[in-house]
Amino acid sequence: MTFPRTMRLRALAAAAFCTLGLVTAHAQSWAWDDGTVPFVVSPEEVVDRMLRIADVGAGDYVIDLGSGDGRIVIGAAQRGARAFGIDIDPSLVTKARENARVAGVADRAEFASQDLFDTDLTKASVITMYLLPEVNLRLRPKLLTLKPGTRLVSHDWNMREWEPDETIELRTPEKPVGLGGKSRIHLWIVPADARGFWVADIPQHGGRWEFDIGQEFQAITLRAANGRGRGGGRDLTVRATRLRGVEIKMAVTGLVNGKAWNQLFKGTISGDRMTGEVLVSDGEQQRTVPWTATRKR
Repeated sequence: MTFPRTMRLRALAAAAFCTLGLVTAHAQSWAWDDGTVPFVVSPEEVVDRMLRIADVGAGDYVIDLGSGDGRIVIGAAQRGARAFGIDIDPSLVTKARENARVAGVADRAEFASQDLFDTDLTKASVITMYLLPEVNLRLRPKLLTLKPGTRLVSHDWNMREWEPDETIELRTPEKPVGLGGKSRIHLWIVPADARGFWVADIPQHGGRWEFDIGQEFQAITLRAANGRGRGGGRDLTVRATRLRGVEIKMAVTGLVNGKAWNQLFKGTISGDRMTGEVLVSDGEQQRTVPWTATRKR
């Protein structure tokens, strides 16, 4: 990928500061003083790991931001996905199309020369990128508006306060620029909106339940109570929580109907409803019951 002109001076400054070169796209590029753009490919192992961590397969639509010679897009198409690569350099787009033809996946691999900030990302189930940190941050608000569950994969660079759901690190001695012979691959799953006051009625276990959820990115805080009336139930101890796309888990311990129980709530968020199952255990026996919670506006 070639950066827009407005970003080239910043890119040069970053390269000088890091002395490692400027990491940009899967086919990395940066501008020298004379405006030329050298082309450096990413190792095939990194490409494979990026697709694997996102679990790319048939039924996915992958958008690669800065597609270079097309290797991410081609790799996704070889896994049965449809894929679309964008790069601001028309010559790289031409090369990528030819590479897709040679690989026999031209029917599932498309490429276009355009600015990544003008690209419609809403159809993607997976987005891959190898961009400057400041570009990731500029994209972050747009990425957070995508459909919950969309998988985002970034090579090397994170998104600051929005911590990845997963990170792997591998040694890549063949990598000529970047993080000292290592590559880090980050995965984010766009989180559903879980914040708010939720109420569930579980007649098989405790009756009324209340969940007061705060949220920052995929990190949630939780107050859980069992009993009647908003704020009038018995607060229980929250042991752990996780929000991963539309899937939520809440581990809660405390007295329910006068007896100590462990509860693991597992559910899926769709709008103002959570539905799923709760695993209830007293340490000796356990059972699973369905539950549905509604967000109170």
